[in-house]
Amino acid sequence: MSGPEADAYAAAATLGALRRVAARRLAEAGIVPAALDARLLVAEALGLSATELVAEEWRPVGIAEREKVATVVARRVAGAPVGRILGRREFWGLDFGLGPDTLEPRPDTETLVEAALARIDSGPGRTAPLRLADLGTGSGAILVALLSELPDAIGLGVDRSEGAARIAAANARRNGVGSRAFFICGDWTEALGGSFDYILSNPPYIRSDEIAALPREVREHDPAAALDGGSDGFAPYRRIIPTLDRLLAPEGVAFFEIGADQAEGLRRIAGGLGFTAAVRRDLAGHDRVVVLQRGRNLAAD
Repeated sequence: MSGPEADAYAAAATLGALRRVAARRLAEAGIVPAALDARLLVAEALGLSATELVAEEWRPVGIAEREKVATVVARRVAGAPVGRILGRREFWGLDFGLGPDTLEPRPDTETLVEAALARIDSGPGRTAPLRLADLGTGSGAILVALLSELPDAIGLGVDRSEGAARIAAANARRNGVGSRAFFICGDWTEALGGSFDYILSNPPYIRSDEIAALPREVREHDPAAALDGGSDGFAPYRRIIPTLDRLLAPEGVAFFEIGADQAEGLRRIAGGLGFTAAVRRDLAGHDRVVVLQRGRNLAAD
């Protein structure tokens, strides 16, 4: 590092000044929200809590600390998401470790958790001894989030990646539900037997020809297998939905995250197999979750 950027870091004599330099560098690179990312990255680089970062704002910093911050900020400027730099991501108020085989969980996916909880609240209730399955579990975020709200439920997460399954199991333990969460390697539902009250999935649903146009943070850092939904984005749904009849309990319900323009297409696939569908929108007003149940009219949420 040299030139004006090096001079700016060198002039940062205190922790607060160092954080402001980091925020300014991120803002200059067009990263939003620069101030929040700077706080997270500086705290990570220096091993500080959020409270310590504020309380020690006037503490002097040395060359080694400035270099550590400059390194993580450079990674962010180069396109690495904060979650990948930290090695973890918050979801549903819980902390999830990440790895190269896991999709980084995003706020939109919380709509899937909300849809499932709304259906449970209107049915058996959160203390019922429910059986859940999460197909393509990745980091385990969906399953672990639900188990954190359902004290008597058990869940099974399936992923084709052994690395993802291991990370999901670690995340279940980290968030206190390890004794009720089980993870196996398999291709969607091929490894499953028995019946489940609720089946959930956030499968790959991006069309193959749209992958190259995704934001750099997604395209270069999320595993391609967790993004590519085939030529029309519906390939995983065509694999999973025909198997629901043997896997769902008689009153069972399935929940799928979808792209904003996929609701009608998924309705047609599910309707042809005897399932009715309701659509739940995310906070931005986009279709985000399709709820499927055998031959019943479902009210949209």
